[in-house]
Amino acid sequence: MAMQSSDPRARGGPGHSAAVVAALVVVAAGALLGSVVLPRYVHPVFPSQPVVPPSAPAAPSTPSAPPAAVQPPAPPAPVQPTPVSPAPRGSLTPDEAVVISVVKAVRPSVVNINTESQVQTMFGVFPAQGAGSGVIVRSNGYIVTNNHVVQGATTIKVTLADGKELTGKIVGTDPFADLAVIKVESPVPLPAAALGTSGALQVGQLAIAIGNPFGLGSTVTTGVVSALNRNIQLPTVIVENLIQTSAAINPGNSGGALVDSSGRVIGINTAIIPNAQGIGFAIPSDVARAEMEQLIAHGRVVRPWVGVIYGGEVDAQVSQAYNLGTDHGVVVRDVEPSSPAAKAGLQAGDIITAVNGTRIENWNDFVREIVTKKIGDTITLTIVRDHATRQMSVALTERPAEPR
Repeated sequence: MAMQSSDPRARGGPGHSAAVVAALVVVAAGALLGSVVLPRYVHPVFPSQPVVPPSAPAAPSTPSAPPAAVQPPAPPAPVQPTPVSPAPRGSLTPDEAVVISVVKAVRPSVVNINTESQVQTMFGVFPAQGAGSGVIVRSNGYIVTNNHVVQGATTIKVTLADGKELTGKIVGTDPFADLAVIKVESPVPLPAAALGTSGALQVGQLAIAIGNPFGLGSTVTTGVVSALNRNIQLPTVIVENLIQTSAAINPGNSGGALVDSSGRVIGINTAIIPNAQGIGFAIPSDVARAEMEQLIAHGRVVRPWVGVIYGGEVDAQVSQAYNLGTDHGVVVRDVEPSSPAAKAGLQAGDIITAVNGTRIENWNDFVREIVTKKIGDTITLTIVRDHATRQMSVALTERPAEPR
């Protein structure tokens, strides 16, 4: 992610923002990094006057001798704070040791990506620069990143962790999942990261983000897996089933690695909510693995297509409030022209309640049912229209490529 604009993605590429859902505030990196606040030195606070214990009773005097002069008691020595013994030099807590071990293993596989593109304005065409991150997934030079990091780029420069700069070429992109694969040529094998299994993730487990925020390469932040199966709305598509994390993600982290405590990449960082604290999103590694294999093999991702545009979900409360005739399902906001759904007769306002008899509660359920089918399969959608339930047969075709 680089400089931010009105595009809601955590974008470092040209003309795009670095966050999802709302536009990031535009802040120059120099201004952001130029103000440094030093912590106050905290020291013990003592009473302003010395504490004097009561004096001992005077010895009794004798009639034959004058009483001895009474000397005031000496003030006590100032109270000194109990010294805190420093930890043995080089010792680490178990948590620190885990993070350090993971960073040493994975950081060499995370690269900086700098792009240049041509942007059309009312005053003409001007070059624009952007920056993001990427993860080496194969030692022969294949790198996974976000589509929005490299979209529209005319040149791509990849900087390795050791500072070496290579030229990158786009192998394939998938705007619908916001993923892309680029390739660099290297005379020696590159350090490839190990992809983990995101399907086994649990909320609360450690998450470590590594990337290139604001051009500060190899930056490490830590947090936890905050939630799973999150969906975010982009201008033209919904990106589904994302990992939510509290590890700090900033402009430039896009395309970088989200790693677990075993040093395996569990996600590709992709988006943030800019006005929140610690709410970032990553594409699960299971999705990234399947996508990259298709992009490397075919240059594109082949997936079945229905052609309905998501319009919300129905539950019992929504159904009662709007008298919808069903307490579950997905609302069709619109139907794409010439799509399988349009040919089958689906209309805006229809509510899809089942696919091949499998109950649909939400959009995730619907997508899960579709992606498990093959191009050419015919599915049966159960829909509710005007309080009437009907069955509609839809022949799946390949999703068309997004216009560039």
